[in-house]
Amino acid sequence: MRKIKFVNDEYYHIYNRGVDKRTIFQDMNDLDRFFLSMNEFNVVDPIGSIYENFLLKERRKKEKFGNLVPKLPKLVEFVCYNLLPNHYHFVLKQLVEKGIQKFMHKLDLGYTNYFNKKYKRSGSLFQGVFKAIHINFNEYLLHLSAYVNLNHRVHNLEKFGGSVTELFKSSWNEYLGLNNENFCQKDVILNQFDTIKSYKKFAEESLGRIKERKEIEKLLLDD
Repeated sequence: MRKIKFVNDEYYHIYNRGVDKRTIFQDMNDLDRFFLSMNEFNVVDPIGSIYENFLLKERRKKEKFGNLVPKLPKLVEFVCYNLLPNHYHFVLKQLVEKGIQKFMHKLDLGYTNYFNKKYKRSGSLFQGVFKAIHINFNEYLLHLSAYVNLNHRVHNLEKFGGSVTELFKSSWNEYLGLNNENFCQKDVILNQFDTIKSYKKFAEESLGRIKERKEIEKLLLDD
């Protein structure tokens, strides 16, 4: 039985990896599908097929009042995320009762079904139930945002070159304003800094200390 108790409006570090440390994102289409799932499954009510919902949204774009469709209530709020070839990290705030459990169940099941069908396999894709840590003070939240946003640098993905460097997706560029995504609720982090540049400096300095203490990653992923 999971020992941690999820409480509304509290923050949690959520992470997991592929069973037997296997790759869970084998190409950019897999990454895009998982990221789409992070958005589509983050609703209180069932959504049915992601593919059918995609077609519906495309049709609504062509209709005069398509953009006026109200947004459904969310289960969780994303603060930051990082998707890497064989594992992922989220910082989430729970918005409704059992919101994290419900969201993660739908995300795990939905993506596993997609992955197994695409690669003609069966069985579990992820290593058991997702791991969760309560973020119980602000300084922890700040440093964890750096750890998650820059987790691809923790693993030195850039040094491999080629397609490996493309097989991750992070909220880092969103935090720096380098893309048009508005997926994460960044204010809880960025409002504590004078400028985005000052957060960037803080995060990269925090990353330097993290890379000096490899024990952190071992404790997180070998738990």
